[in-house]
Amino acid sequence: MHVNLDVGGPAQPLLTVRGLVKHFPLKKDAFGRGGGVVHAVDGVDFEVLKGETLGVVGESGCGKSTTARLLMQLMEPTAGEVIFDGRTVGSRDLPLKEFRRQVQMVFQDSYASLNPRLTIEDSVAFGPQVHGLPRRDAVARARNLLDRVGLAPARFAERYPHELSGGQRQRVNIARALALQPRMVILDEAVSALDKSVEAQVLNLLTDLKAEFGLTYVFISHDLNVVHYMSDRVMVMYLGQVAEIGPSDALFEQPAHPYTAALLSSMPSMDPDRRTEEAPLAGDPPNPIQPPAGCRFHPRCGLAAPVCAQQVPQRTWATPVRMVACLQHESGSGHPNALPLRQVA
Repeated sequence: MHVNLDVGGPAQPLLTVRGLVKHFPLKKDAFGRGGGVVHAVDGVDFEVLKGETLGVVGESGCGKSTTARLLMQLMEPTAGEVIFDGRTVGSRDLPLKEFRRQVQMVFQDSYASLNPRLTIEDSVAFGPQVHGLPRRDAVARARNLLDRVGLAPARFAERYPHELSGGQRQRVNIARALALQPRMVILDEAVSALDKSVEAQVLNLLTDLKAEFGLTYVFISHDLNVVHYMSDRVMVMYLGQVAEIGPSDALFEQPAHPYTAALLSSMPSMDPDRRTEEAPLAGDPPNPIQPPAGCRFHPRCGLAAPVCAQQVPQRTWATPVRMVACLQHESGSGHPNALPLRQVA
């Protein structure tokens, strides 16, 4: 794994997220009904280490993309803070313009992400020009990056987005993200709209670029196989909260949270003897306007105990490198599978 030894030293996380919350208020109707808030992201804490790829997985509506937009400050958080290399994002110490030069994002919709009136070359060169690079240098950088992502400038620089395929447009978006020479790239379902052969090419390109430029990735996807392939560590989200976070191989081999286990058991297998006979998870996620009390996963959990409906699980270390929010792993929680609270002599 490539480790970036930039500002702050290798021991300090590149990105630290503390108590991140995003609630979307709902309007009441003419009769005063409705209202309330959607708990899209509800108290998320995690770190991204320098040079790693942190994968983020979970069902649709779990808060993955909202978290990505909060990290980029594309929307105002309800609460919490984002710290980038020891400096609070949006403060006088780290203004948004400087932060966005160092952190870039690639979105899912490759066509909507590009201005249809700009050529490919101008789209990639636009960011550096906004940040003060002379046009000639910005165009030279754009052409170099287009070549690096497999789009020969002589053929593609003067084309417009509608003249490219989905995979080619996503390569343009990757080149545009790298044009400001960032230290971190957030990839929000960046390959989910591509067919499998093109997806594999783009994933290999992302792996090569990470090593070449010393990048750090936050890789958001619903495809568990892709996340396992790309990630050093994986964060599992459920209904706006972190269920589990830990090293990719360990998490996929032995999940600690029941929700993680259910997600992994839903992965299709090529082995006919390992066919899924019954659904690993029943029902839909609960309403984010009125989340369940206690553990949010307990209505769908096969290992739930009465205490799970009353007590909110604390984030605990299941192993020295694995964090999980489940009462089974919380000593003295009252769950039948939990270890008793150790008595202090």
